[in-house]
Amino acid sequence: MKTRSKKSQPQSNIGRISSFRDLRKTLKPRRKLGSSSDGKTLSTVLKSQLPQLIQTDTIKFNKGTPVSRKRRSLTHDPSVRRELVVTSDDKGRLLCLGYPMYELDGRDLGINICVYSLQRNKKLLEEVITPLESLTNAALHGKRVPSPKARRSSSRLSNASCNSTQINSLAPITTMPSEKLARAGEVLRTVLLARAPHMIRDRKYHLRTYRRCMVGTEMVDWLLQQSPLVHSRNQAVGIWQALCEEGIVVHVCREHQFKDKYLFYRFCEDDQGVGTTPSPADKKDCEEELQDVLLTLAQIGPDAMMRMILRKLPQDRTLEDLEIIYEELLHIKALSHLSTSVKRELASVLVFESHAKAGTVLFNQGDEGKSWYIILKGSVNVVIYGKGVVCTLHEGDDFGKLALLNDAPRAATIVLREDNCHFLRVDKEDFNRILRDVEANTVRLKEHGKDVLVLEKIATNVPGPDGTMQLHYKYSVMAGTPEKMLEHLLETALDNNKSGEHSNVPDHFLEDFLLTHVIFMPNDSLCPSLLTHYHAKSIKNDDDESTEYAMSHKHRVVRFVQEWYRLAEDTFMEDKAVHDFLEELRDVVEDECNIYPSLRSDLADIEAILKNYRLNKAPQTNPPVESKRRISPSVMLTKKMASDLYIDSINKRQPIKATDESIVKVYCADHTYTTLRVPMDTPVQSIIDMCREKLGLGEEELVLCEIKSSGDKSTYRLDDLCITTGLSLNGLLFISPRKHTDALTPHPSQEGPALGTSNQLDLMSTKEVAYHMTTHDWELFTCVIEQELIYLVMGRHQFGAITANLDIFLRRFNEIQYWVVTEMMLAQNVGKRVQLLRKFIKIAAHCKEYQNLHSFFAIVMGLSNIAVSRLSQTWEKLPSKFKKMFADFETLMDPSRNHRVYRLFVAKLTPPIIPFMPLLMKDLTFTHDGNKTYFDGLVNFEKMHMIAQTLRTVKFCRGRRLELEPPSTIKSNSDIEDYIRYENLKIIDNQRLLTQLSYKLEPRRT
Repeated sequence: MKTRSKKSQPQSNIGRISSFRDLRKTLKPRRKLGSSSDGKTLSTVLKSQLPQLIQTDTIKFNKGTPVSRKRRSLTHDPSVRRELVVTSDDKGRLLCLGYPMYELDGRDLGINICVYSLQRNKKLLEEVITPLESLTNAALHGKRVPSPKARRSSSRLSNASCNSTQINSLAPITTMPSEKLARAGEVLRTVLLARAPHMIRDRKYHLRTYRRCMVGTEMVDWLLQQSPLVHSRNQAVGIWQALCEEGIVVHVCREHQFKDKYLFYRFCEDDQGVGTTPSPADKKDCEEELQDVLLTLAQIGPDAMMRMILRKLPQDRTLEDLEIIYEELLHIKALSHLSTSVKRELASVLVFESHAKAGTVLFNQGDEGKSWYIILKGSVNVVIYGKGVVCTLHEGDDFGKLALLNDAPRAATIVLREDNCHFLRVDKEDFNRILRDVEANTVRLKEHGKDVLVLEKIATNVPGPDGTMQLHYKYSVMAGTPEKMLEHLLETALDNNKSGEHSNVPDHFLEDFLLTHVIFMPNDSLCPSLLTHYHAKSIKNDDDESTEYAMSHKHRVVRFVQEWYRLAEDTFMEDKAVHDFLEELRDVVEDECNIYPSLRSDLADIEAILKNYRLNKAPQTNPPVESKRRISPSVMLTKKMASDLYIDSINKRQPIKATDESIVKVYCADHTYTTLRVPMDTPVQSIIDMCREKLGLGEEELVLCEIKSSGDKSTYRLDDLCITTGLSLNGLLFISPRKHTDALTPHPSQEGPALGTSNQLDLMSTKEVAYHMTTHDWELFTCVIEQELIYLVMGRHQFGAITANLDIFLRRFNEIQYWVVTEMMLAQNVGKRVQLLRKFIKIAAHCKEYQNLHSFFAIVMGLSNIAVSRLSQTWEKLPSKFKKMFADFETLMDPSRNHRVYRLFVAKLTPPIIPFMPLLMKDLTFTHDGNKTYFDGLVNFEKMHMIAQTLRTVKFCRGRRLELEPPSTIKSNSDIEDYIRYENLKIIDNQRLLTQLSYKLEPRRT
């Protein structure tokens, strides 16, 4: 046993005690330690001073039993393996320091003193053990001395912002576990003890015994066996990590988060030594709760995994971790305007920070700016001196960046508005480094002193000839003028002399350009530019080089046209400017074939495209046939087509074109109406003029409105297009003088049906209904043109284009949703409603099986409608099997973390898929609203890339044809198909009326 030298000891009697041996001898016989000026014994000093130093606690120590309370030591020598520890409860924090060897008699002092064999975690001990000299000197002066951890905390600012603080990535993120997760941990522990008691036992490892612990790999194995909800080891790890991060499950040495490895973990009850054996009644209750608990944990598991990654030190994050963080950053509003490379840089430096209590001050007005914060969970108030709370920031918002950019003091105080707020933090040093790196890797091409193209240099690894990975740089387009981006694309992405593997342009550049060019370079600008590039000539005098230069440009233009046709075959030939361009290009190539024989293959490619066009546009010998199809109660679509195509259209739906016509009823305030026949791309102004003439409404200012069944009114802009397919489910068009629009009321027919169709549904099997739903939805989905998503989000009037196919597909979602609610509300007895519930849940299950997520979500959202969900008597009678199925469905549609559960589910599917289109529209709207289209006169191509990503998702879902085997049928296929078809479902879409019907079925309980 080492002792300190006499010189180093404080000049007090107590300070001379430098080892356990000395103190033990002092306490046992209670003899004096030599002479001193005050004549006090150690015993009397301890008795008088220790109550001021610690909170005493009476705990019975048994030899060999681990003790799990945070303690302070009266000696501090890391080289000594035996330490003296005073039992105390420090703020309720639970921590196992070691195993008691034997006990000292300290009853006369009111304390228990125990000798420990401490764990070999020196860093942990330094956090919780007070040095002897600090404790004894304080005792002499009657002062309470905090532990080293407390002393470090007291030297910080009173607020929470101290970026030099080392974050403990293993500590719980909450001071107390939530009630829901505490109960989940109790249920899992009880079921574990009931089903696999051998998993929780004492274990020996490296000559040490760990009491009442489990092995990480066994915990994952066990969880996979308990429920089909847990379908992967990674998901099971997320479930256990959700318990770990709140301290319900802990690593025995506090050295690891949860890992699927041979590591020891305990439930907190066992870690505290207060774990009990559950009673039979407890076991029964927990067995019943298990599936609900696993469902809850499965929902929060992905978030727990994300937090686990974010709490790692940046240098400890793997490439897989960085990719997961990057995917998360794509959906954070505050970061939507940043480039891909900046987001990837942020993924490597972001730090997770959490605060438990509302009212915590993150930083004060006037403080030095040290960090940029992004709200991951919760909300904060922005407070300015003299003004109070000026605004509130919520999840996805950011703050603190301005002080870093301007190197200025904080402009406001940030105060937590609620408990348990989570943040992503970027420290100043990392923030400035990323800005420097971005500028260093940015290449700007200037013409006449102005930027015309901005490229970003990206380092990538590519396999070399010898199989080793070699560093290679690519250049990604960030911004540019349309003409310069087209030039860059033709010279790089379509260069035959460069292998695609080492091309200095990302693979998606060409596709991104073609999918989004309608935004920044419409066809009437793109086609002349392509002809200019086709005729490009070298400025050099070398004939051979000049010829090679000209030929390469000609080949690239033809290749560009081929790719354009491949990506947009349905719309490629609809534009007259494109057709005229192709005719001119064909003539030019044909004329030059004699000079450049290699152009003959290019000519053949252009001829093939034009041949397809002629086949589609060829005049028919037979008179055209008019096909009619109802779109909504007041709108009928008419299409003129060749008689042979008409037969095909019966079996295969054709996309709606701008030249197709719709027959629409336009109502007046007295509910009389007139019928108009208008092309799909007719603007509102033209419809008003036609109504004015037909109804003789005079010269007063007229407006065209939609009146919904609820009475809500929306007025159209004069330049709006394609309004007939965008009506709500039971919406009608009304025309009225602007000053009299308040007099417009819904038509009685808009209320919807008075009787349900459950008797018809009873005759159909759920699989048959789901099959016909899926085939019909697939027809609607395949008619949608990718660019229609752009037109709808950014405004049809800006492009002069229709979105009829997308409108009808989105309308289909609402129709199925309200069809489910309508049928439930029109079923008058509980038994019939329970039967319908079962049927709808089974239909949803079959839709999910068919990967028809559009109708699947519509049915689930219909059953989640407040009018249905409040029918407690109905839901109580639903068998538990169906309740469980519906709970699983609700898990999939959980909107938290930007629909993370749904996105992970879809990522595992292969085409054909009918996606949840409203979410794709939300993504596109988020991208458009959060990013500028132009920066300083340059197209923001980072935004184009994000838009193209969403459009690529649509293309991916339609990557294969839908081939479903029809179910064996009892009822006629045509009867079911007629019932399911879009125009034949009768619904109530007035939420107020549906809620009233719900209260009539099951009045509110008093």
